[in-house]
Amino acid sequence: MQLGINLGYWGAGMDADNLAVAQEAERLGYSVCWAAEAYGSDAATVLSWVAAQTERIDVGSAIFQIPARQPAMTAMTAATLDSLSKGRFRLGLGVSGPQVSEGWYGVKFDKPLARTREYVEIVRKAMTRERLSYEGEHWTLPLPGGPGKPIKLTVHPEREHIPLYIAAIGPKNLEQTGEIADGALLIFPSAEHLEDTAIKYLRAGREKAGETLDGFDICPTLPLAVGDDKDVPRLADTFRPYTALYVGGMGSRKQNFYNQLAQRMGYEKEAAEIQDKYLSGDKEGAAAAIPQDLIDKTTLLGSVERIADRMKAYAAAGVTTLTLAPAGFTLDERIASLRAGTEAMERAGLA
Repeated sequence: MQLGINLGYWGAGMDADNLAVAQEAERLGYSVCWAAEAYGSDAATVLSWVAAQTERIDVGSAIFQIPARQPAMTAMTAATLDSLSKGRFRLGLGVSGPQVSEGWYGVKFDKPLARTREYVEIVRKAMTRERLSYEGEHWTLPLPGGPGKPIKLTVHPEREHIPLYIAAIGPKNLEQTGEIADGALLIFPSAEHLEDTAIKYLRAGREKAGETLDGFDICPTLPLAVGDDKDVPRLADTFRPYTALYVGGMGSRKQNFYNQLAQRMGYEKEAAEIQDKYLSGDKEGAAAAIPQDLIDKTTLLGSVERIADRMKAYAAAGVTTLTLAPAGFTLDERIASLRAGTEAMERAGLA
């Protein structure tokens, strides 16, 4: 199992430190540095900035939002980033959610599975540098009856095959991800529930493609907070607003994939209460309603020894790249968390 680092969103208040965090992660041997986007910073700009000032660590989009870009544009960006980074780019894609897709991008959030499949097919075809033509439900290239003609990508990526990941939560999306992608980006992963909530669906998708999970990168992101084991309840409290936002407020009442995931993990009643409070404007009440056990199972909290034990559980569950989102209000605190992650891996015998 390898380690990754997630810088999150640019503009979250720790921007000045993010380059130093990425550089320290590289020095410690982390395999990949991810950056995210929603409706603020874009990931491509951040990744190009990090790639220009590092040498070995991979840079990855977690995620490029599918409604934000035409697939050919994503192929251009991926090829450019891979070329500029000398073969260190990983392409992570996701459909985002209905609020962002329709409210920010003006793109109807319908048939996300079919849209993702077509998008991936076009991106991959474009990056082969064939002349691009495609006929699908959502995209037709070139447009019929007009002046357009099949064009091929002029940029040469560093590699013939750039690793492609999909952010997936629901069973059908997970199965399709296993079928068409090289890796899965997971959020709120519980080692105890990972087989039933994610891996069995990924495995089914790999089987559809005539493949196994060998070589497929299972890549969950986990917040990390280091401290004494007796402080675990306090450490868990730092992630209550984060968990409440996703379980309670992401998407609509009917389409909240994170809430549905919490239900599949056995927190049906609690997930409903969190969502009711959050959507009614009681964000503090939503955060207070989150069971500590739910936070503890989906984060890495406590001493290095405790975190090492949790890392063993994730490795045993099938995780191949464990991406950390280290907590900390200062650069020193974030660097200390990175180093604790490396130490925990070594103590777990996974490094």
